[in-house]
Amino acid sequence: MTKKKVWIDTDLSVGMTREKRSGYCDVDDGYAVLQLMKADTIEICGISAVFGNTPIKNSYPLSQQMSTEFAMGNIPVYKGAGEAINLKEVKSNKAVDALAEALRKQPMIIMAIGPATNIGLLLLKYPELKTEILEVVLVAGRRTPQDYFKIGNQGNHAQDLNFDLDNDAFRLMFEHGVPVTLCPFEISNKVWVKAEDLDALEKGDTGNQWLGKASRAWLKQWVDQGADGFNPFDVLASHYIISPEDIISEELNARLEIHPDDTVKENNKEVFKAYLLCDKKEGSPVKYCYDVVSDYHEKLMNSLLK
Repeated sequence: MTKKKVWIDTDLSVGMTREKRSGYCDVDDGYAVLQLMKADTIEICGISAVFGNTPIKNSYPLSQQMSTEFAMGNIPVYKGAGEAINLKEVKSNKAVDALAEALRKQPMIIMAIGPATNIGLLLLKYPELKTEILEVVLVAGRRTPQDYFKIGNQGNHAQDLNFDLDNDAFRLMFEHGVPVTLCPFEISNKVWVKAEDLDALEKGDTGNQWLGKASRAWLKQWVDQGADGFNPFDVLASHYIISPEDIISEELNARLEIHPDDTVKENNKEVFKAYLLCDKKEGSPVKYCYDVVSDYHEKLMNSLLK
């Protein structure tokens, strides 16, 4: 059986404390990377670190750690962008150059589960390689500006962080006609990881134990917001790559629009931001994932516990 060739671009932040406020960073990127590592049908050609949930100073060594500890060091890891694309001073980096070299050898799927900065830089520096990208799978987007990313029941809205941190990277993918698949909040908020799931992970292998223990503090933050579990956003992207039949999607068009920032409470049309909107109107074609099969949770846990 021919394995799918996949490049992972990630802002790994498992176990990291937040830089600008109290609390812990997201753990879902760890689930996505570990799931791909465990998949028999996937060959991970490389991992590029990017800023996002945590600074590059954290995501890069965490990426190295996952390769070393859970993939026997067989997956090369590269340090990528530490900030959004600056169109007035476009510079490549080791991760972008390594991704370019890998694409010259063979076409690949790219799972970009942080800001898509490294992918945007690749398209600016090596536009001739865009046809070697089979698909970029990302966690971003929504149908309307009123489709809020609700965390718990306390009335708080989360950012569409990967998109918000680098709008230009998404614009570049659309302008270059790269095949894009989006796994937005609409699908990830239908999947929950709860305390009993962490119990099961902690009884598993070394990777599962690490992930389960690191997820406890993240779970507590969600419970404090009124939820009884957390949404593992990024794992929808990895699961789509492994088993697309488990993910329900449709063909839509994507575009960028400016609207009031929904994460700012009592915003009287004073704070605005860009939104990545997907519908049937004019725009760039995307595959938009919006639901999972009925036994998805069981399939997800089995893929991690194998």
